[in-house]
Amino acid sequence: MSNFFALIPAAGSGSRMGNELPKQYLSLAGKPMIYHALRRLCGSDRLRGVIVVLAPDDSEWARHDWSEFSDKLVVIHCGGGTRAQSVLNGLEAVRRTSSIADADWVLVHDAARPCLSERQLDKLMDELADDEVGGLLAVPVADTLKRSDNSSRVERTESRESLWQAQTPQMFRYKLLVEALSMTGGTVMTDDAGAVEALGLHPKLVLSDARNLKVTYPQDMALAELILGNSD
Repeated sequence: MSNFFALIPAAGSGSRMGNELPKQYLSLAGKPMIYHALRRLCGSDRLRGVIVVLAPDDSEWARHDWSEFSDKLVVIHCGGGTRAQSVLNGLEAVRRTSSIADADWVLVHDAARPCLSERQLDKLMDELADDEVGGLLAVPVADTLKRSDNSSRVERTESRESLWQAQTPQMFRYKLLVEALSMTGGTVMTDDAGAVEALGLHPKLVLSDARNLKVTYPQDMALAELILGNSD
């Protein structure tokens, strides 16, 4: 039987937040933002281990107490210049230090998605455990989409039919994910599913909801706190 692992790439600076402190360490509901993702993932009995990939020069991590997650947590300072490179570096590094196998599942999750629920996590694993490719949490696009020209005026309205907004975790077999990210150089894709798609495969979309939001801008913090305050 294949095991489940999670990986959080947390080597970025989060520049769009306009804060000198990397986004994953900003205070959210009294804890560093990444704490909430770790709490959900490490709290799952189905996940065998949780890997966090930090920048080589990250000094902020050591300022916080992560001991409550010590039985599952593996921290590696091998982050790259892009998210994809950090994921690939982490996958290659963890293979040298753990018993992860080619057929094991890896759930890659954003540190900036602090509101992942237990139900969403279990649904992803349940729906993909026997899938040949893997997949990701996602929600159908609900808003009308406008494409702009260079002067920020509407050039045309885009059809939203069959369009989905990708979320994380994104779940793929270890060997497939390494192959996909290696083929793209670990630098091109903005998500793991895109790298798998580049191999000609078709990841499965697992229906999620908008509460699994990604904190990108300062105004997202208040909404995330509201969701966390009313979550399971």
